[in-house]
Amino acid sequence: MAARTQRRKDSSTTGRAPAQSGAKLWGIAAGAVAVVTVAGLVVSLTTGNDTAPKPAASSPADAAPKASEPRSRANNGVPVGYPHTEAGAKAAAANYTTVAGSSAYLTNKDVRHRAVSVMATHSSASTAVQQADRAAGQAAHDLKGDNAKLDPKQAIARTGVLSAHTLGFDIHKATVRLWTTTVRGSATGHATPKAAFRSVTVNLVWENNDWKLSGSSDSSGLVAPIDVRQATNVTGDFTDYIPAGASDPVLSGSTGAGGFPAAYEHNEDGARAAATSAVMLYGDPRFFTSTDWRHKMLASTAAPSVLERVKSETDSTARLVVENRALGDDGKTADGGLLVTRTAALATRAVSYTDQSASIELWTASMGGIAGKDETQRPQVGFLRMTVDLTWADGTWKTTAVTPSEPLVPSPPAAEQAAPASSFADVGGVTDAPSLA
Repeated sequence: MAARTQRRKDSSTTGRAPAQSGAKLWGIAAGAVAVVTVAGLVVSLTTGNDTAPKPAASSPADAAPKASEPRSRANNGVPVGYPHTEAGAKAAAANYTTVAGSSAYLTNKDVRHRAVSVMATHSSASTAVQQADRAAGQAAHDLKGDNAKLDPKQAIARTGVLSAHTLGFDIHKATVRLWTTTVRGSATGHATPKAAFRSVTVNLVWENNDWKLSGSSDSSGLVAPIDVRQATNVTGDFTDYIPAGASDPVLSGSTGAGGFPAAYEHNEDGARAAATSAVMLYGDPRFFTSTDWRHKMLASTAAPSVLERVKSETDSTARLVVENRALGDDGKTADGGLLVTRTAALATRAVSYTDQSASIELWTASMGGIAGKDETQRPQVGFLRMTVDLTWADGTWKTTAVTPSEPLVPSPPAAEQAAPASSFADVGGVTDAPSLA
């Protein structure tokens, strides 16, 4: 297959200091590429010492993941075909919420109604259509920014799933509560797209051999402050992430040995999924607190040619974080504070692709900090573009480099007070992690 390459436009901002290196921006050791996706964590948990050990550029693997469950496919733009498992239910809940927050869904009635017909159970479809139309009407104001009219082609409507907590599950039904961050606005005009945090409860039923939506509700979610070191971008910087420029991430719930990703399809969608899972895995708290888990994750996801180097470099980074905050083996501080980290992909775009290599840029939202009594360590959120380079090896896509790029920062939530540090323990546990791509 011929190579296809896109050049990303240089972003610019107004009213802010000149761009710093990714390492300095996050206050972590220079070159800490492998964990810079954990933006909030890196900001709040490291010392800002630019002379500390240099972490890694990617993740590797010494054994090919085995495909144990089918991956989702698309029907009218909606991912379908989930495993009949809790992970499959989590993936369905996340994808349906992401679809319902997309620009096409919110601005095009026909697209919206077709999507609802795919997502919803037969008995709930009529109610779901009415609910979707109301949500679209409410979103129109946000999507036009400060422009006189809404331009669907310039709309920014992205959703990142930071947490997925199972409230109930059996083989017939599931209820999943998501904690999401959304970014809505326009890439034109003068009003920067705005971030928000939502708590979304999704009810699912196993129907026609798939997880179907039987109902959902949402409310304001925990508000994490945006890292103060990140300046808000101008509207034009978001152009790469208009509907035609990027795709929403798709989670599959499909896992292989050890709970790590099953083999990916040998196409561009497979490369995007592998890149999405990589940044999610690097945002897992076990990346820092469990050497065994970290090494197994790297062995499952990264190219053999870089495995040993990345193991060594990420060990240094993890040790820096653990020692800096005096974390125990359980990921807690001496006073019981819990290490909380998570990285969500808001969107993906292919920078280049061939059948043997790919470079995928992701717009990410990363949360990290300590959930506990100390408000100065309260989890923060950082927004960053990441580039994941991959190679086709061992029957799947493996990472060879994970590189930070410029921040892409929306306006903070308006007039909403940040949640207390202790409240983030409810969304930061290992069992609260969303399913992988």
